[in-house]
Amino acid sequence: MARAGLTAERLTQAAAELADEVGFENLTVSALARRFGVKDASLYSHIRNAQDLRVRVAVQALAELADRVAAALAGRAGKDALVAFAGAYRDYAKAHPGRYAATQTELDQETAAASAAPRHAEMTRAILRGYELPEPDQTDAVRLLHSTFHGYVSLETAGAFRRAPGLDASWSRVLDALDVALRNWPPA
Repeated sequence: MARAGLTAERLTQAAAELADEVGFENLTVSALARRFGVKDASLYSHIRNAQDLRVRVAVQALAELADRVAAALAGRAGKDALVAFAGAYRDYAKAHPGRYAATQTELDQETAAASAAPRHAEMTRAILRGYELPEPDQTDAVRLLHSTFHGYVSLETAGAFRRAPGLDASWSRVLDALDVALRNWPPA
């Protein structure tokens, strides 16, 4: 019989919080069970295994991030949209490091299609419409933006920039450079 109060949703939320505290790579069923004061086996009526738990956290984190980015983008275009998107992305990663790490999880095709991942791609392409980039340039630009945002945020949250002053000023300059690159996209 399932323990009262335990649901897949409640376990996923607690796992997301735990991932932020201990790191997504350290998220285990045992650690989650300890948080609820139950044995590991008590969780298996709600989740299949550790991989299922990790996928649930990834899907939740993708949805949370998409909601934040969508709210930041509302009514914006061009560079303003780029800066809003990037700011929401960076703020989420800094506030929720474990969940952010979960967003980088490779999902199977069906799970990815049913998650907020397509919303992320749509929002990124919406920004690029303001720069009038045709395909296949849009695909290359999506990759450039994701690589830049992810690289900067990953290095920042790992402490790689802690000795260098002016993180926010550098972030602003990176976004200025991306705007220039997108406005002056080289022909194929």
